[in-house]
Amino acid sequence: MSTVFGRRQLLRLGGATLVIAGTAGFHQPTQASTGRPAGLAELAAGTVTADLVVYGATSAGIMAAVQMRRMGRTALIVDPGGHVGGLTTGGLGYTDSGTSAAIGGLAAEFYRRVHAHYAGTPVTPTAPMRLVFEPHVAAEVFADLLTEYAVPVYLNARLTTVQRTGDRITGIGTDNGQLFTGPMFVDASYEGDLMAAAGVTYTVGREANSVYGETINGVQLRTGHQFTLPVDPYVVAGSPASGLLPGISAAPVARNGSGDELIQAYNFRMCLTRSADRIPFPRPDGYDPADYELLLRYVQAGYPGPFYTTHSVGGGKTDSNNNGAFSTDFIGANHAYPTATWAQRESIVAAHRTYQQGLMWFLANDPRLPTTVRSATAAWGLAADEFGATGGWPPQLYVREARRMISGYVLTERDCRGSGQVTDSVGLASYTMDSHNCQRVVVDGQVRNEGDVQVGVPGPYPISYRSIVPTAGQCANLLVPVCLSASHIAYGSIRMEPVFMILGQSAATAASLALAAGTSVQQVDVPALQARLRADGQLLSWPPGGEGAIVVDNAALGVTRAGTWLASSAIGGYHGIDYEHDDNTGKGVNRFRFTPTLPTAGAWTVQLRWTANANRASNVPVDITHDGGTTTTVVDQRGSGGQWVALGTYAFPAGTAGSVLIRTDATDGYVVADAARFVPA
Repeated sequence: MSTVFGRRQLLRLGGATLVIAGTAGFHQPTQASTGRPAGLAELAAGTVTADLVVYGATSAGIMAAVQMRRMGRTALIVDPGGHVGGLTTGGLGYTDSGTSAAIGGLAAEFYRRVHAHYAGTPVTPTAPMRLVFEPHVAAEVFADLLTEYAVPVYLNARLTTVQRTGDRITGIGTDNGQLFTGPMFVDASYEGDLMAAAGVTYTVGREANSVYGETINGVQLRTGHQFTLPVDPYVVAGSPASGLLPGISAAPVARNGSGDELIQAYNFRMCLTRSADRIPFPRPDGYDPADYELLLRYVQAGYPGPFYTTHSVGGGKTDSNNNGAFSTDFIGANHAYPTATWAQRESIVAAHRTYQQGLMWFLANDPRLPTTVRSATAAWGLAADEFGATGGWPPQLYVREARRMISGYVLTERDCRGSGQVTDSVGLASYTMDSHNCQRVVVDGQVRNEGDVQVGVPGPYPISYRSIVPTAGQCANLLVPVCLSASHIAYGSIRMEPVFMILGQSAATAASLALAAGTSVQQVDVPALQARLRADGQLLSWPPGGEGAIVVDNAALGVTRAGTWLASSAIGGYHGIDYEHDDNTGKGVNRFRFTPTLPTAGAWTVQLRWTANANRASNVPVDITHDGGTTTTVVDQRGSGGQWVALGTYAFPAGTAGSVLIRTDATDGYVVADAARFVPA
């Protein structure tokens, strides 16, 4: 039997669904062992083989498979569910991107294809990217890619077994009775199930700040998406003995910065519309108004909304997300999800669906709410032309965080702030360090949300290749571009769909190079990998062209000070976690030197960074010590803040003989020392 996915045909084969071809212009997948077009019998066989087996039909999984095909090898995708494209086709059409110009490679091509769809123009390498789109458009673009590159996708095939020989996976078995074998594997699932089943080390939850020297990890009682009015948490107001309202934890709140096993909340990204054919919000089975008593009290205390976002994605539709203290995030209901059984996960997903559908029903219908709230909500409904198989409701739960691998390089807050030591970049991330709330608690007799963090990053930063491959010895032929090695708070920045696409492409490129060289993924020649990625349009440094740059931050090794310098984060645009200034005193005494450790002798372009303000000095002398002696230049710190300002190109020896010295002699304002950057010329 067949159904339709976008404009592509799906065939049901022995319990799995296989995306095989376009309804017009049939393109058969190829058989891995011979490269010949494969027949349906071969594709439905008990054992199916490809050069790359991808677990997870997410955006990362699709890009991994497409890249492998572009490199002349075979690939297939296996997914435990029935949805293709992950969150990108599951309602998240208002793309969280950070610096969109830092998106390269296949990810950029995807967004250019989206633009071409709306503009009715050809896809070109220089066409604009469109990061805002309707779900069905994203589904059609992915379907086009899968068809063009003949990538079979096996749906409803849950992982049951992992076969290994030594430190290599040889095959994965699924509950439909098939075995998928090959020399290389990618775990592109949101949950990291293949990674875990293969015996790779991982973690779940929030690290204490002390683990990686961070400042915003662990427990965080902050102001984001927080109750702004006092709300009583007890079933009978004022009576702790009556118990807590649903969704509120009875556990005492740990100190800020302490670690635990909690994860940020999940929800569904709804596609809403005000059109006349909208589907009214359904009253779900199991609806209980008591689940929203806390929200009712919040509204009765004077909170007018908003209760969810309505970001436009085109076609009169929205990408509607969590917004406020009590919204679409089902806070605290997902803690067991990352390592749960299939049955347990189904129950958790169903509970999230019931909660969120019940929330919308409550807001649109409960007579205890103000008419303004009810009418404003009832004016919206589910888009009738999206998610038809599930009645307009998104089929993909937003799994914001689950397992996270622990490998040779753990990305942390320092990397996000631009102070990491990544020399093996395979892509860039740039979004805010963003964690949704993790639990709802009682503080001083009032309800509070805990866990929300929203802290910006100074700019795009590199993702280490070591963070997407397991530690050597654990698994030699597996790459993990989604549940990669990162702390909780760093993952909050990295976990964006464009980044997953970028890393999916990079993972497949590494897999192909490992096959060609006959090595493990840990032994891939990183310079060769980076060269191929650049050739395929991937961006590996920011600004582009700064590969191999050495950054010395004010908080890093390689810094020496004379006099008194004060740390500050009052003015934005700084590199790392803060900057320092001379407090406009000690002129001529206060000095600040950046000394890099340069890996090779040669010409290096020197750049300096500061935060600008009207009270800054306009005449800051800077001495650059290099092979030819010392060159002095003067910078104006009243402008050009938050940028890398070039001070010239000089010859430097290898090692630590060169330096950049900021002096304060006769300066006419505050002098800032933030960071110096050395870029190979």
